[in-house]
Amino acid sequence: MAESPTESLRRDLSAVLGVPTVDGLERLSGGASRETWRFAVGDRPLILQRQRPGSPRDLAVEVAALRAARAAGVPVPEVITSGGPDALGQPFMVLAAIEGETIARKLLRDDTFRGARTVLVEQMAQALAAIHRVGADDVAGLPETDQVQQYRTALDDLGEPHPTFELALRWLDDHRPSTARRTLVHGDFRLGNLMVGPDGLRAVLDWELTHAGDPVEDLGWLCVRAWRFGSAEPVAGVGGYDALLEAYAKASGVHVSRDELRWWEVLGTTKWGIMCVLQAATHLTGVSRSHELAAIGRRVCENEHDVFLALEGCW
Repeated sequence: MAESPTESLRRDLSAVLGVPTVDGLERLSGGASRETWRFAVGDRPLILQRQRPGSPRDLAVEVAALRAARAAGVPVPEVITSGGPDALGQPFMVLAAIEGETIARKLLRDDTFRGARTVLVEQMAQALAAIHRVGADDVAGLPETDQVQQYRTALDDLGEPHPTFELALRWLDDHRPSTARRTLVHGDFRLGNLMVGPDGLRAVLDWELTHAGDPVEDLGWLCVRAWRFGSAEPVAGVGGYDALLEAYAKASGVHVSRDELRWWEVLGTTKWGIMCVLQAATHLTGVSRSHELAAIGRRVCENEHDVFLALEGCW
């Protein structure tokens, strides 16, 4: 009988780790650009992330960013090992598993996390300050781009009229912040990418979009209305702007103004709206037929509404 793909992966993973066997190898759901597997070596739980074929991202850059972030005091999983495609068929990394919850709706509503919600704003600010202590040039290969131009080009190439996003992009060009800080940026810092326990933040996950840029980008993305899941609190649904900025200033020594934070929040909202347009187009053009992608397309109008709220200063 031919060896199953799971058994083949188990054998290859054992060889990579230099152990006789790995136990409980189980594929986890989620992840468009990579596979995630949970397993154990003895009594130690571990996570394997393996890049999907065709992904344009350089996993080695993410590994380097994780290690630099951990050295700077960011709560992140320890990288046990990593490698190119030779050993496991695709670039991969093995991480220490960290227990907790990442589903934002549970974190915002369940009684289990009532205490965590009272400390998360300060803990997130501290984690962001630690991330931003890593210099943009301290991690080799970090991508860097003008995101206003990037998303304007993406929208233009699609050829669909979206006047709300065009208005937002013009406003963003006209009101660019004058600061010029460049650091490591997580790129997708929000509740769904944080591991949280009843005691609060345990780990910052999902560094796929890490890059070099202005650190306030991470704070603005954290405040995007889509990540509040119906909560009235603007910072990830758990706290207010002033609490975030005060905690970040205390942890980093950097004082960010509300106007600067607002600019990045408008950019984050505009980015997410255009990303929804692009994902829906992937389905509508037949590149990848998917109910999930089609459903994401229905969120475009939500983001258009959120952009108007942001531009009017109503949040």
